[in-house]
Amino acid sequence: MGSKVFVGNLEFKTTQREVEELFAQAGSVREVFLPADRATGRPRGFAFVEFESEEEVARAIEMFDGYELGGRALRVNPAEDRPQQRRGGPPFAGYGGGGGGGGDRFGGKPKGSRRNVRARKRSL
Repeated sequence: MGSKVFVGNLEFKTTQREVEELFAQAGSVREVFLPADRATGRPRGFAFVEFESEEEVARAIEMFDGYELGGRALRVNPAEDRPQQRRGGPPFAGYGGGGGGGGDRFGGKPKGSRRNVRARKRSL
């Protein structure tokens, strides 16, 4: 278990300062990360709180899991590392499977749609 907790079910009006003050009751808070929605800029309803030690993480989970803040019951769990994600390109691109290369009879790049390429091959 790391030294971070995931805090879910936050009210969208909750500020970083409110989260920090609340979780400071469980121990020394290193950092509070409250992600914002890229499109709207408003908080996404969850946060990550980093503590100095794992004992403080356990204490925070015990104290605040189910705790009511802003009329909502908080969900507090140990934070899990995100799996590495590939950057750029469509999801699952390059993972096996199909896609013919095509090309003209001189080894160049195909021109036009797949249907046109097939039609040209038939006419040869």
